[in-house]
Amino acid sequence: MTPRDDSPAAAASTSGNPAKQKTIKEQRAAQRNAKVEAFKKEQARKRRNKRIGIISAIVGGVAIVALLITSIVLTMPKNATYSEGGSGAKIEGVETFTNTNNHVETAVDYPQTPPAGGDHNPAWLNCGIYTEPQQNENAVHSLEHGAIWVTYDPSISDDELDTLKSKLPSTYVILSPFEDLPSPIVLSGWDAQLQVDKASDERIAEFFEEYWKSESVPEPGALCTGAVDGPGKA
Repeated sequence: MTPRDDSPAAAASTSGNPAKQKTIKEQRAAQRNAKVEAFKKEQARKRRNKRIGIISAIVGGVAIVALLITSIVLTMPKNATYSEGGSGAKIEGVETFTNTNNHVETAVDYPQTPPAGGDHNPAWLNCGIYTEPQQNENAVHSLEHGAIWVTYDPSISDDELDTLKSKLPSTYVILSPFEDLPSPIVLSGWDAQLQVDKASDERIAEFFEEYWKSESVPEPGALCTGAVDGPGKA
């Protein structure tokens, strides 16, 4: 019969160090804490990834918007630029006239078609592009301020009209259709007029250089905005 060994050493070897052992309750608590910590880390990782995704989306969106804006700016048609005032240059085909410049409330029978000066309505036509014919008496008042009135036969092609628009400055110009013109396109300044057959005619730019915002009009420098918008203002 083997004698029983009740010494402390034998107890420690079979049951472990009681000081270092955890109860079942403590073990479960430790497991819960570990799971909670792992959950928190996972949630933190997801929040971090979400922030990165949002920031990336914002940066990407800003880049796309910037690219679109740049593309639009680069592809937008640019207005032509001209010197104001004129130099007295002679342009082939330009006719000049001497017209009165009284303010009237009635319709006027103009000697030129379209009018290139004369008595006119007290309210000027706001400069811009119009898709419908305009009242002569208002448009003539704009000529008095140095604007150029570009009229075209409504039957011209869309390509011709686009080419014509590319020749226009950004201000002090009126573009509108006009019935029964003597030529497909007519440019009128105060007391000056040019008839052309094609929008590609180089004399269009020459006419603007000489008569646009001319100092020879009755009211140079007066406004071409702030009055009357005609029908079909684009």
